[in-house]
Amino acid sequence: MPEKNAHRSLVGQLLILTVAMFGFGFLLVPLYDVFCEITGFGGRTNPEAAVVAEAPDLTREVRIEFVTTVNSYAQFEFAANADSMTVSPGKMYYATFTAKNLAGEHKIAQAVPSVAPSGAAEHFTKIECFCFTSQEFAASEERAMPLQFIVNPELPDYIDTITLQYTFFDTAPVAAVLEN
Repeated sequence: MPEKNAHRSLVGQLLILTVAMFGFGFLLVPLYDVFCEITGFGGRTNPEAAVVAEAPDLTREVRIEFVTTVNSYAQFEFAANADSMTVSPGKMYYATFTAKNLAGEHKIAQAVPSVAPSGAAEHFTKIECFCFTSQEFAASEERAMPLQFIVNPELPDYIDTITLQYTFFDTAPVAAVLEN
């Protein structure tokens, strides 16, 4: 009998461990989002439009590089109209990106931004961005998508280049997973 009780105890402990591991895995994504929001880790910028006043520092120049990728299952072309631009902190700038739906059907896509180095993320403010909302595309539709931004003059002096990277996702596979 003592051996049988030991087996039951072990099975109980393994079940508790399994439930705890599942719960931890389920909470990992929201915890990571909170961690990134608090620390600025991952180069996240503002998720919605901001209002700022211009106060340009014309004595300083910062290079902004634009990098675009398309998720492997998304049937889109996506690119910045310019690879980079030189800006003065405190001044408003505009950039344009172009996306084209390569599918023969209606699609919804979302661009997810990231800024590197991560220390620059809190100083890179988007005023208007196509990344704030999902974008609907008709079959084979191509469209220009605007970005309006400002670099805070308090950007540390050692940062002279900021890379803004967007990954373009087709949201249909995500919606299919959420429905199931």
